[in-house]
Amino acid sequence: MEYDVVIVGAGPSGLAAAIRLKQLAAAAATDCSVCVLEKGSEVGAHILSGAVLEPRALEELFPDWKARGAPLLTPAGEDRFLFLTRNAALRLPTPPQMRNHGNYIVSLGNVCRWLADQAEELGVEIYPGFAAAEVLYDEQGSVCGVATGDLGIGRDGAPASRFQRGMELRARQTLFAEGCRGSLTQMLFERFDLRQGVDPQSYGIGIKELWEIDPARHQPGLVVHSIGWPLDLATYGGSFLYHLENNQVATGFVVGLDYRNPHLSPFEEFQRFKTHPAIRGCFQGGRRVAYGARALSEGGLQSIPKLTFPGGALIGDTAGFLNTPKIKGNHTAMKSGMVAAEACFEHFQAADGAGNEIATYSPRLRASWLWQELFEVRNIRPGFRWGLLGGVLHAAVDTYLLRGRAPWTLRQHADHTQLRRAADSPRIDYPKPDGKVSFDRLSSVFISNTNHEEDQPAHLTLKDPAVPIAINLALFDAPEQRYCPAGVYEIVRDPGSEPRLQINAQNCVHCKTCDIKDPTQNIRWVVPEGGGGPNYPNM
Repeated sequence: MEYDVVIVGAGPSGLAAAIRLKQLAAAAATDCSVCVLEKGSEVGAHILSGAVLEPRALEELFPDWKARGAPLLTPAGEDRFLFLTRNAALRLPTPPQMRNHGNYIVSLGNVCRWLADQAEELGVEIYPGFAAAEVLYDEQGSVCGVATGDLGIGRDGAPASRFQRGMELRARQTLFAEGCRGSLTQMLFERFDLRQGVDPQSYGIGIKELWEIDPARHQPGLVVHSIGWPLDLATYGGSFLYHLENNQVATGFVVGLDYRNPHLSPFEEFQRFKTHPAIRGCFQGGRRVAYGARALSEGGLQSIPKLTFPGGALIGDTAGFLNTPKIKGNHTAMKSGMVAAEACFEHFQAADGAGNEIATYSPRLRASWLWQELFEVRNIRPGFRWGLLGGVLHAAVDTYLLRGRAPWTLRQHADHTQLRRAADSPRIDYPKPDGKVSFDRLSSVFISNTNHEEDQPAHLTLKDPAVPIAINLALFDAPEQRYCPAGVYEIVRDPGSEPRLQINAQNCVHCKTCDIKDPTQNIRWVVPEGGGGPNYPNM
């Protein structure tokens, strides 16, 4: 199948790019064929975000978004910013970046479903349930599209009775909007050396639950963030608690994946957070209805790779446009997709476009409000290398005194290099879940609606099968058992046998944390069959 543009990923950036391409084509009275591939079973199935949405990019894309019925239903109201100790909550002044007047508390999955409807009305072809598994190259080595994965490959690697060959989707330009730690994007980094001269990307793991709570405890529009307990003062992270419509509350916890203690479990830290005296009451009498997890790119401006290569470009969080201090990346993801679309359309108008780089994408982006926004906060996340207190002090100086114009830029480090050895790290005694506000992993994965076809090759692969025991277990007490929020990795000790690593790939919620945090980078995440993974309803 041939198109002008193929977009990999139906998230905010991919859909915004598709829509903008069609808008430009309509305005120029010409045609531009656009196809969007989505590995989830439907648009929104794999979308997970807090989310408080800043509508700036949406207003540029659709000035009449309210009349079109965009699902931005709950305006953000009161902001609260808390510092938690074990038994107390101290309210702090809300940092400027975290003030949400004019923003909306949303289900990003529902926003993406709405964007997909708008795109299809404009003539965009969207194919959910098809995972892009391979980048295609032409004779000159330029990207010329992608191929979807074969369906019906058995666990033994041979075609099964339900086998169906994947499709080649060829394009003049291919835009990669895979989200954080995209598997094809990682291949492009290596082939085109896109990360030369930039800092390593830094990541966080975000774990989220959606609750229906007692109407008497519900405050539509309330936005609460916290730092401090249950994390120690050396570990970056914090919580969010957002009151949506219909007595719903979205709550979650983010832990920077540069944490050093291998005994730390982000999942357990989240469960422990909900038991705090200042937090627990929100959930009493409520019901947990959804669970999920996703890594997010926190490195900011200094970690953004080269964005273009012959035949394609990177957009959205696969490139790393999250504004970490603002805890928002959806507006910047959309803007990057729109800018890429404008540059791509201009490229088509100027030349045949085949096999060439979209030369104006990066300059256009650097001239936009997106780049200015990321420039002003570029030093805040790296400043937490000095711990919570040092990071907060540095952020205050950078924000209030220097106003984001410091004459220096702090550097980033690779998260997987930061773990200390288990013998040199204090163990953490996590309480058992109470089944009321705190829960175990398996019951959590159950309500993520995660499913994979069992008779398929595992999409979590090991470069060296000996490493998990010889290095990870021996030196770090097998941290994959704890950093995975879905119970995928398990050390099994059968009687009379040496310990072994068991990979429960069926549980995987596609968060990509293992691909990021594994200390020897021995774990490789590749796409499973299309349609597999979580099926988030309103996340």
